[in-house]
Amino acid sequence: MIFSIVTIFPLLIEACLQDGIVARARKQGKVEIETVNLRDFTSDRHRTTDDRPFGGGAGMVMTPEPLSLAVQKSCRQQVRDRRVILLSPQGRRFDQETATTLAREQQLILVCGRYEGVDERFRSRYVDEEISVGDFILSGGELPALMVVDGVTRLLPGVLGCSDSAANDTFSSSLLKHPQYTRPRVFEDMEVPEILFSGDHRRIEEYRFIESVRRTKERRPDLLEKAAASFTEQEKRLLEAHGLKAQTG
Repeated sequence: MIFSIVTIFPLLIEACLQDGIVARARKQGKVEIETVNLRDFTSDRHRTTDDRPFGGGAGMVMTPEPLSLAVQKSCRQQVRDRRVILLSPQGRRFDQETATTLAREQQLILVCGRYEGVDERFRSRYVDEEISVGDFILSGGELPALMVVDGVTRLLPGVLGCSDSAANDTFSSSLLKHPQYTRPRVFEDMEVPEILFSGDHRRIEEYRFIESVRRTKERRPDLLEKAAASFTEQEKRLLEAHGLKAQTG
């Protein structure tokens, strides 16, 4: 997987890639991440990447020429499966399903928006998809781009130390993850549930499933509605035995 991040703040991107899972994957050659300095594609001595909007209005708009040149330069000729993504509050919400889909690509070109947005002509000509990480406004697309890199990288084969980690993550099955415990067995008078020491793997999995449903019902009932459609008859009977319904309604 190749990530090309188009930004006017390459040092910000690189600073966040020095540690953690993504840094390790990068060092091992499982991913290639390049930061593309948008200012390298400007033609004036001030290296200008924005200008005032036609028609008036507050703020500045990113100009199309440097963006188009940066994207063209970033495209690897040997790559067939590629997507150009603009990080924008107007995009569709980035979620686990989106990350899984993007992990199938060979190259992702992530364009970090700034100011009031980008020139519409660049967006319509070069951008395949717009992605948002939430219904809030940030100063730019750099942090969202890093979130996409992290979310996609950990799904790639061989990146995580445990092959089951990604599959068992919260949102992978539309349920929130069950409560987790580790040493010590007793912390501030709170004990780890006894069933986790039983050695009965079937009962432990049932317990974790019940707790996942319970937590999802409390915190994200919208996810439970989605997950309920895939519950097996055995899982439904298990929920009923614990006084839980498959649906929230």
